Amino acid sequence: MASALQLIGERWSLLTIREILLGNRRFDEIARNTGAPRDRIAARLKTLQAAGVVERRQYQDRPARFEYFLTPAGRELQPVLQALMLWGDRWARTDRPLVLEHDCGHELNPAWVCRHCGREIRGRDLTQKVQNPDWSLAGPVTGSVAAPERTVGRA
Repeated sequence: MASALQLIGERWSLLTIREILLGNRRFDEIARNTGAPRDRIAARLKTLQAAGVVERRQYQDRPARFEYFLTPAGRELQPVLQALMLWGDRWARTDRPLVLEHDCGHELNPAWVCRHCGREIRGRDLTQKVQNPDWSLAGPVTGSVAAPERTVGRA
């Protein structure tokens, strides 16, 4: 999680990705709709491009102008941004400037579902398994054996 937040967790990065997801692919549109200073958006786009989240495509020669598109890695952030939006609508605001509607005709009400069994996932159904021998569930390990797995949620 820390590695992901280091790359995309900054406010302007997430809002830049949001704008591209909404179809605003030109620099001026992104800068206008995020409200960020132009130099910040330029820096975030360069960082996201270097990380393989965004790609830049030229659409005009003279002067050279570019549009920004999400790569597969960037498109995989869509449910993350949708979850943040839904959380914000519920806990951080009183109005809802945008509502997501599924093609079934109903407002989006997503569920996290296991692809193997099809059941909805709840915190108490998950188990943490540390994969790095230098870490335990308590944090970095200093010369000791990593902690055993444990259930994530409460029963």
